[in-house]
Amino acid sequence: MRYPFLAGAAVVVMTAALAACGSSSSDGGKEKVAGAGPTAASQPVAGPEAEDGGAPSTGPKASPTSAQPRVPSDELTPATGSFTKKQKEYLVDRVPKGMDPAAVLQTGQETCDRLTYLVKVDRDTAVGAIVTGEIADAKPAVAHLCVQHQDLVEQAAGGYADGTYEGGQLRPGRYRDVTPTTTCSWQIAGANGKGLASGSSDDGKRTVITIPSAARTFTSTGCYAWLPEGDNG
Repeated sequence: MRYPFLAGAAVVVMTAALAACGSSSSDGGKEKVAGAGPTAASQPVAGPEAEDGGAPSTGPKASPTSAQPRVPSDELTPATGSFTKKQKEYLVDRVPKGMDPAAVLQTGQETCDRLTYLVKVDRDTAVGAIVTGEIADAKPAVAHLCVQHQDLVEQAAGGYADGTYEGGQLRPGRYRDVTPTTTCSWQIAGANGKGLASGSSDDGKRTVITIPSAARTFTSTGCYAWLPEGDNG
C-alpha cells in the first residue's frame, strides 16, 4: 500500500500501523501561537474535505465514479445468503454494473477492521488516517457498518492534512500534529499575506499550533495531519 507522507521514524511507525504491524505515536510538547513570531513555511498535498476527510484509496474502489452505471438497489443481492439492512444501505449507489456487491461490501468491512485495529494502537493515528485519506471512504463505512467509530469521523472532519487552506476552510482554534517528524513545517498568514505565525518541528517533538480568527491562509508541509486540540477538539 502507498502512503504519501514522508519517510522518517514517526512515519515508519504510522506506515506499520496502517499495514497492521503495530505502532504508537509519540508525545511531546511545544506550542506555537499565532503572533508569537515567524519561523518557517510550506506547501500542499491533497488535503481533506472539511466534511468527510475524503481522499484517494489504493485498494479496490468501494464507490463507482459518476460515469459508471450502478446496480439498482433492488438488485443488490449476494450470490448466497442475504444482506442486512445496514449492509444494503451501505451498498446503495456504490456497486458498479458487473461487480459483485459482496466484494464492495468487503471493502467497507475492511475499512472498519482497519479503524478498529488502529484505535487499539493509537487513536490519533486512526483519526489522522481518515483526515489524510489513507483510510478512504471511512465516512460511509462507519455510518452503516461500524457506527462505534463515528466519533473518529467527526473528529477527522475538524482536522487538516498537509496542504493549503483559505478563507472558509479555516477553523480558528488549537491543533496538534499526529506524527511528529523533523520535516514538518507550517505557516499562518492574515490579510494581505501578513505572516502571523510559522514554524517547524525539527526536533521531532509533538507540536501544538493556534489558528487565530485573523488567519486567512494556513499551509502545512510534511506534518501529515493536524487534529483539533482542547476545546475545539
